[in-house]
Amino acid sequence: MEENNIGSILIVDDNEDLLFAAKMLMKKHAKEVTIEKDPRRIPFLVTNYSYDVILLDMNFTEDTTSGKEGFFWLKKIKEIDPQAVVVLITAFGDVEMAVQALKEGATDFILKPWQNEKLIATLSAAIKLKESYKQVEILSTKQKQLQADLKKPFSEIIGHCASMKNVFSIIEKVAKTDANVLILGENGTGKELIARAIHDRSHRANEIFVTVDMGAITESLFESELFGHKKGAFTDAKEDRAGRFEIADKGTLFLDEIGNLGLPLQSKLLTVLQRREVTRIGTNKPIPVDIRLICATNMPLHDMILENDFRQDLLYRINTVEIFLPPLRDRKDDIPLLAEHFLKVYTNKYRKSFKGFKGNALQLLQGYPWPGNIRELQHAIERAIIMAEGDELDGRDFFFLSAKPTSDKIVQNNSLNLDEVEKNMIQKAIDKNGGNISKAAKDLGLTRASLYRRLEKYGL
Repeated sequence: MEENNIGSILIVDDNEDLLFAAKMLMKKHAKEVTIEKDPRRIPFLVTNYSYDVILLDMNFTEDTTSGKEGFFWLKKIKEIDPQAVVVLITAFGDVEMAVQALKEGATDFILKPWQNEKLIATLSAAIKLKESYKQVEILSTKQKQLQADLKKPFSEIIGHCASMKNVFSIIEKVAKTDANVLILGENGTGKELIARAIHDRSHRANEIFVTVDMGAITESLFESELFGHKKGAFTDAKEDRAGRFEIADKGTLFLDEIGNLGLPLQSKLLTVLQRREVTRIGTNKPIPVDIRLICATNMPLHDMILENDFRQDLLYRINTVEIFLPPLRDRKDDIPLLAEHFLKVYTNKYRKSFKGFKGNALQLLQGYPWPGNIRELQHAIERAIIMAEGDELDGRDFFFLSAKPTSDKIVQNNSLNLDEVEKNMIQKAIDKNGGNISKAAKDLGLTRASLYRRLEKYGL
C-alpha cells in the first residue's frame, strides 16, 4: 500500500497506549497524525484544523459502557463540520450501537483490538468518501455556474481592424501560459469575451470559467462571495458555501470592474493572490486554490496609483500582460460586421425574416459615436428589429440614435433630483475642461477615481 495516501487524521481516545500504537501505525500511511486524549478539545481542534478523517472512541473513562459519550462527540463534530468523516472505535459487544451511530452520521466503525490492515483499509475508504464530499459540493456549485454561462449569448469576437488584430495576436501568445492578464477598455467593449477567449485557448479550457462583477459586490459580502463561508458564520449563512476562488479551482477566475474595489478590499484580495489560498468566513482553515487570474476595468489604474486609490503591488500582481480594447468609435470598419451579426441573432430570437440593411442604415451606424460601445450597438439592433415593419432595416429604424439629448440640453435641465443635479454638474465640468478628466475632477473637488465611478454610474 502506498504511503501517505490517507492524508490528515485525528485520533481521539483516552487510552494512551492505544493512541501511541495507532500513531506509530498511521505515521507510515498518513501525511499528518494528531492524537488527543481529552475529548473536550474536539470542538477546538475541528474548528481550527482540517482533518480528512477523525478516528473517535465510542466510550471514554467517564462512561465506559453506554457509548453515550461517543454519540455526544459525534453530534458535536457534525454540528461543526457536517461533512466530517468520522470512523468510530468500538468494542465487539457494541456493534449494534455502532450501527446506530452510522445512522446518525458516522462513516464507519472499527472493532478493537483491530487488525492493522483492516484499520488502514477502513480509513482509506473513508478518505475516498471525504474527497467525494468535497467534489460534490464544488461540482454542484460549478454546475450552477456553467448553466448560467450557457445562457450568455454571443461567444464570438468579431473584428478585422488593425487594433483588433493586435488584440487577437496577444490572446494567442498569452493564452497558452498561466500569466495574469489585465484587460482595459470602456464599458461595453467586450472585455469578458476577451477573457473567455483566453480561457478557451488555455490548458484550463476544460475547467470552469468563473466571472465576478467586483463593482456589484458590497464590502460586507466581499469575503463571503469570493472566499466562502461556514454555516452560522453570520446571520444569513444558512449553509456552508464555497467562494468564487474555490469554485474556480483549476480553472479561470475573471474579476470584472476590479478598479471599483476600495483599498481595504484590495488588501484582502492581494493577500489571497500572494498566498494562493483562501479561508472561509467562520473558519481558520486555509484552502489552497489553483486559478488563472484575468481582471478587467474601465478605470485608469495607473493614474489611480498616483492618487493612492489603487495599490501598486496589486497592479503588479494582476497585470503580467495588459490588453487594451479600443472603443467602437475607433473601430468603424467593424461596425457593419457587428451589425450583421446582431441582425442574425435577433432575427432568429424573434422569429423574423430580415434580409439585411438598406439605404443609409450602415452609414448612419458608422457615423454614430456609440458611447455605450458594442453593448449599445447590440441593443440598438435588437430594438430596431422589434419595431421595424419591413424585411430590411434602414436609417429610419434607428431614429432613436439621433434623438439623444445634447450636452447643452442636459446642462439646462432644472431638475431638483440630486442624481440629476450631480450628473448635470459633472457634464458641465467635463465640457468646460474639454473632456480633460483630471481638470474636471479638480473643479468638482473629486479624485479621478471618484469621477470615473460617477461617469460610469450616469453613463457619461
